[in-house]
Amino acid sequence: MTTDVFSHPWLSGLFGDDELADILGPDATLRHMITVEAAHARALGEVGIVSSEVATRAADAIVQIKLDMVDLKNGTARDGLAVPSLARALKLGVEEDLLPAVHKGLTSQDVIDTSLILSLKAAIDIFQGRIECLSAELEKLIAKYGKAALMGRTRMQAAYEITVADRLGSWQRPLQTHQARLNEITPRLLRLQLGGAVGNRAAWGEKADIVAAAMARDLGLAAPQAQWHSERDTIVEFANWLSLVTGTLGKIGQDIALMAQQGIDEIRISGAGGSSAMPHKQNPIKAELLVTLASYNATQLAGMHQALVHEQERSGMAWALEWMILPQMVLSTGCSLKQSALLFQSITSLGRGSSQAP
Repeated sequence: MTTDVFSHPWLSGLFGDDELADILGPDATLRHMITVEAAHARALGEVGIVSSEVATRAADAIVQIKLDMVDLKNGTARDGLAVPSLARALKLGVEEDLLPAVHKGLTSQDVIDTSLILSLKAAIDIFQGRIECLSAELEKLIAKYGKAALMGRTRMQAAYEITVADRLGSWQRPLQTHQARLNEITPRLLRLQLGGAVGNRAAWGEKADIVAAAMARDLGLAAPQAQWHSERDTIVEFANWLSLVTGTLGKIGQDIALMAQQGIDEIRISGAGGSSAMPHKQNPIKAELLVTLASYNATQLAGMHQALVHEQERSGMAWALEWMILPQMVLSTGCSLKQSALLFQSITSLGRGSSQAP
């Protein structure tokens, strides 16, 4: 039985994001790992390390092999990761003449890291769409309520009057900046991992770079000139972006929760959460959730910075820490973006005098 909030039987009703969970889940991850192995086989044929006929047959065979999750689990317990078991299964599942094209020169980290990048590529597409949706929802709110008056508050004390558009502008502008940041870091992030056993690509000799270029084209990724096995700064840069996004949405959630207080009455939200003991209450559940998710990602980000410390050519310790943290940050960000859109869509009144009373 799962205990994390993102897939818990009932807590996932608040924290869950099925779309992103599918992208990061075991089936998608395994599919990406197989895709990487097949792309590598085709690349060996493209550059002449094996014949094109062997490469094509090997790639076709690789994607047809049925893998046993229990075997991968047991292999991970033994080897620390699933790829040794995966590679054995692939080699046992192809004809003997195809073995020169199966997992030749690849190391486990090449397969796992590139698989991760393929998952993040799909997640980024979702994030882009959801941020655009949020900006559009804010535009609608500004168009409808932008001229209404609000009390400007500094340090939570009444200051001078502002408009709804003034406050919503401070919600919207960071989202636009996050879009620009993501566009900037995406080319650095979405790149092939290929280094081989110790990261120097020695297994492919003089053809190493063209093997990498062929694989990258096949997978729709950039082809770096070297491996990044122990260079995790771009992964952590993406984690930082995740925390920035949830931080911005947390600020919005905090504002909305304060605006919804009785006596302030600057916003009205339909479908707010009920209380088991006080039926007259309408709790700003989604606004509170945005604050929680911002705090969660900010806390996890420190762990990702710890995971920068990969000793020498490869780390088992820091790498495993990354596995534990990064997917949860992606899910947290996805939930925050999804719930923000629902929250914006539930706003029925903005401005001074927007009573929340039932």
